[in-house]
Amino acid sequence: MMQGLRRQPAGLSKDLANKKRCLVVGVLNVTPDSFSDGGLFTDTTTAINHAKQLIAQGADLIDVGGESTKPGASRIENIEEQKRVIPVIEELTNLGIITSIDTMRSQTAELAVKVGAQIVNDVSGGLADENMHKTVAGLDVPYVLMHWRGHSTVMDELANYQSVVEEVINELKLQIEKAIKAGINRNKIVIDPGLGFAKKPEHNWQILKEINKLHSLDLPIYIGASRKRFLADFAFPKGSTDPKDRDLATSAISSYASLNGAWAVRVHDVAGSVAAVKVNNQLEEI
Repeated sequence: MMQGLRRQPAGLSKDLANKKRCLVVGVLNVTPDSFSDGGLFTDTTTAINHAKQLIAQGADLIDVGGESTKPGASRIENIEEQKRVIPVIEELTNLGIITSIDTMRSQTAELAVKVGAQIVNDVSGGLADENMHKTVAGLDVPYVLMHWRGHSTVMDELANYQSVVEEVINELKLQIEKAIKAGINRNKIVIDPGLGFAKKPEHNWQILKEINKLHSLDLPIYIGASRKRFLADFAFPKGSTDPKDRDLATSAISSYASLNGAWAVRVHDVAGSVAAVKVNNQLEEI
């Protein structure tokens, strides 16, 4: 039923475009301070090995990020972000592994695409860097545009909504218009409602409950719920504060997002989400 709703962006490599199901994006944080896996993959060798593991688990591509966006995280310098991510993306590309670059900086996005990244994933939707939209237009790659209201140090203060789904959609519309005006092809834009970014738990749940309203934007949908704080009540074992213990709940959301026409889900634990989306795909094809 949902296959008709599942849109995908133009400009994908054949490997991605030919998959007629929700894609599973494996998270690779090359950072010392990310909320779930900070410090685990800070050198190129361990990062590459982890990416290989994610691919072995069934990830369709790897999203490489060099700057933490957890609540309260401080920004790093341009050059530091690039030192972390560019060698990793270049090496993964050489190994034939598809990557996206998770960055709010146009310069990092440009360098990453030059060494092989196929998608730009911008959690600020272009708000953090006034040159991002123009740069992505020149790069001519798919662009994940996320709903965002401010940097990690202030985003919790910005989680005020009268009608969260309506406001998220309207604010996404504004950024989509800006992106198109800057020269990005509309058919290369993917939208992400930004779960956990300037959102309280009840906001995240409301967005998920009304996920089908996002289809009104007529663009592919990208969902990043993995291990986030709003899943803490569903941790296993019960009461655990370890983000890794939210993986079962994450897989459940991947299944739900897939059933509701999401183009891709971004997750730390790939195996569970791959099983979930493949089961859904099997049922859709019967």
